[in-house]
Amino acid sequence: MQITTAQGPAEVTLDEVARPRFWLVLTHGSSGGVQAPDLLAVRRVALDLGGAVARVLQPFRLAGRRAPGSPARQDEAWLEVIEALRERIGDRPLIQGGRSNGARVACRTARKAGAVGVVALAFPLHPPGRPEVSRAEELRTAGTEVLVVNGERDPFGVPGPADATHVTVLPGERHELAKNPAAVGAAVEPWLRRWSGTGPEAVG
Repeated sequence: MQITTAQGPAEVTLDEVARPRFWLVLTHGSSGGVQAPDLLAVRRVALDLGGAVARVLQPFRLAGRRAPGSPARQDEAWLEVIEALRERIGDRPLIQGGRSNGARVACRTARKAGAVGVVALAFPLHPPGRPEVSRAEELRTAGTEVLVVNGERDPFGVPGPADATHVTVLPGERHELAKNPAAVGAAVEPWLRRWSGTGPEAVG
């Protein structure tokens, strides 16, 4: 389905289930798409836990651009997509997330979107070679619980334990998190299970 935003149309790929326990809305990096291996791994875990999943191709990527534009405009479009999905989400817990630039969007908009949590894959802590330009504040001010999954060899840096609710660092992985997508899913599974209504850590 396509959703019209002020920045142009976004394309949403929906995996719906009967009586979803939660909704997970995921998006891509600045030059990628919704078929990224780590996104697909997290999608599979969410579906197995009884969650419904929406993967969002943002307007700039649908238009064929690699640069996302200003954060304010990107965030505005994201919130319009979330609002348009509200009728389908209903009163189920909303978890939003993404990889790289998409993780930044999910963190920046979590409070306004009313998300109960954020899954931040390959969060780009700083531009390569410029650790002094930290984006850790986006994690720290998300206003909700944030799970970070990064590769230990990520040239964009690795957030520290104080930057998020939980940080998992995968050995041998780089920014793409493509070496072992199953490990990404395994890192996210216990955290998503909290909103599935199953297991000892179920919440709500």
